[in-house]
Amino acid sequence: MSTDTRREGLDVSNLDEVDEPAFAGLAERHRRELHVHCYRMLGSFEDAEDTVQETFLRAWRRRETFEGRSTFRAWLYRIATNACLDLLGKRRPEPASGGEVRWLQPYPDRLLDELPAADGDEPEAVAVARETIELAYLVAVQHLVPRTRAVLILRDVLGWPAKDVADLLGDSVNSVNSALQRARAGMREHLPAERQDWAGNQEDPRTRDLVRRFTDASVATDVPALAAMLRDDVRASMPPTPGLRLGRDAVVQDWVQDGFEGMTGLRGVPTFVNRQPAVAFYLWREQENAYLPLTLDVLRVSDGVITELFTFDADRFAGLGLPERLPADGTE
Repeated sequence: MSTDTRREGLDVSNLDEVDEPAFAGLAERHRRELHVHCYRMLGSFEDAEDTVQETFLRAWRRRETFEGRSTFRAWLYRIATNACLDLLGKRRPEPASGGEVRWLQPYPDRLLDELPAADGDEPEAVAVARETIELAYLVAVQHLVPRTRAVLILRDVLGWPAKDVADLLGDSVNSVNSALQRARAGMREHLPAERQDWAGNQEDPRTRDLVRRFTDASVATDVPALAAMLRDDVRASMPPTPGLRLGRDAVVQDWVQDGFEGMTGLRGVPTFVNRQPAVAFYLWREQENAYLPLTLDVLRVSDGVITELFTFDADRFAGLGLPERLPADGTE
């Protein structure tokens, strides 16, 4: 039995003698990081939830295949990766196109906070330290074919050796290395050039000020003020609604055509998702005597301006832990 296996609390060299409650307890320790792994692979919070459940079910049914040569954690990652590949093999037919991923869903920061802190030099700890959860990264990953996507995430995010990835995928090391080169080239093509400079920093005063001004201008439906905060080449999308708006003029035109100017009864609540600044908007509903969820805008900020907007529907609010309603008196 390996040292890693002992550290994880296993008392046997395989799992045949572990009952279901004990097995569930062992697996549950890794739920959040497996969920994030599946989310990276799939781009959908809900699909990731289902795939983690499928992972635990497969792991229990195939527990005799765990022989202690790797950590229990790594064994679960193998099963989760294969479960993701199986789902991707029969998934919705529409591929990611341009900068648009219609099945993209946001990930709540409060759940990302459940990830274990990185300590030591273990590959799994490094994987958490190298968190890659921003929406632009997720969009770029979704443009890769599934197996190439898996190679990228296992090698560059989780830090797995090429041999381990090859074993998991049933490929040669040379094939894995070649796939990694293609994946990195694909990521460079789809990731923003300034990506290293824009990671949402909750402590950055310029970002806080921009979010405040964006919230105030949105509530006031002040389109000129909002337009001034957008970079010329800003991109805007509204998953799952099709249609990618490219450039400030296209985004502003879309707002005007949708009747945004002159809208009343809005309130905005700044928040964070995917480690990026966001604003949850609520609309006054007289019959409910309350402000009810409307949309969530997630911002990509670079050099003090908004370079990308992801707008999600109100059905995302509950999963993100946002209030279901805001009372008329302004308290939450």
